[in-house]
Amino acid sequence: MSCNAKGNNISMRGFTLIEVMMTVAIVAILTAVALPSYNEYVLRSHRSNARAAVLGIAHWMERAATANGSYPLPGEVPVGLTAVEGARYTVVVAQVVARQDFTVTATPAVGTPQVNDKCGSLVVDQTGLKTVAGAAPGFTAIECWAR
Repeated sequence: MSCNAKGNNISMRGFTLIEVMMTVAIVAILTAVALPSYNEYVLRSHRSNARAAVLGIAHWMERAATANGSYPLPGEVPVGLTAVEGARYTVVVAQVVARQDFTVTATPAVGTPQVNDKCGSLVVDQTGLKTVAGAAPGFTAIECWAR
């Protein structure tokens, strides 16, 4: 308590500089720990979207091959199937031998935060083999396709 000019007791309330600085330090530490985990979670969720798109195209290709006796050409894949939710991946369908095989590749889109994804590109072929291209050392196809 302190007194004002008239001698009345008044109560002062507030935070000291030390209390404010401690709060700021705690928030900074929590942010430093939580932000990388959150960013990794966002990358994984967009990778999941790409995984769904790649597998959707592979299933469409198999259904088309069952109906027609051969795989459709890459240009015959509906454009809507190649769009990945979030637009952080570009999907490309390729064939080595026309109408006898296919490879679907989802590559992180240039200019998006997804280029920092350590799993690189997700690839699936007509046999159902799931691989990755351009993954960081230590990251396997099993890990990248499962997470």
